[in-house]
Amino acid sequence: MKTRMNLPNAITVFRIFLIPALVAILLIRFENREVYGVAVYLLAALTDWLDGFLARRWRQVTVTGKLLDPVADKMLTSAVLITLVQLGGVSAWMVVVLIAREFAVTGLRMIAASQRLVIPAHFLGKAKTFAEAPTLVVLILGETWLGPVGPIAGKAGLWIVLLLSLSSGADYLQKFWKRIDFEASAEESP
Repeated sequence: MKTRMNLPNAITVFRIFLIPALVAILLIRFENREVYGVAVYLLAALTDWLDGFLARRWRQVTVTGKLLDPVADKMLTSAVLITLVQLGGVSAWMVVVLIAREFAVTGLRMIAASQRLVIPAHFLGKAKTFAEAPTLVVLILGETWLGPVGPIAGKAGLWIVLLLSLSSGADYLQKFWKRIDFEASAEESP
């Protein structure tokens, strides 16, 4: 069976292709690289909104899109955070914790999906995502563009993202275990 890629999924794939360009822009030393980096990051963030909007509007929500979109988001965020570690703007341990949480929640989602369970996102997860974008912009711009307040604001934002990430991860884990235990006990009862 031959299938064609729809526009929302193509936009998601485009976001994935922006990641190496963004990393290169941030790592290669040239004038105004931070501004170009923020522009590419914001373009990628815009595509995250756009692909979902178009998929829902045009009724082109696909299994591929449902799986690929969150992976693309995690790839983008992880790439920026790891690059910022390389540049010395972020503590490695914070990035490890943030990325580990993403892997853990993604793994739990995969297990839940294999059991045909959907565990909806909590407002803490949405708050984490909402806080992440401006924090990454501030961290990319850093002291070069924001002066001494840049690194301070960026690190404060990263602490907020870290706390929201851990809280939402714990909430997701709790909901996961309740649903899995409930489903297992429902299957065992006569």
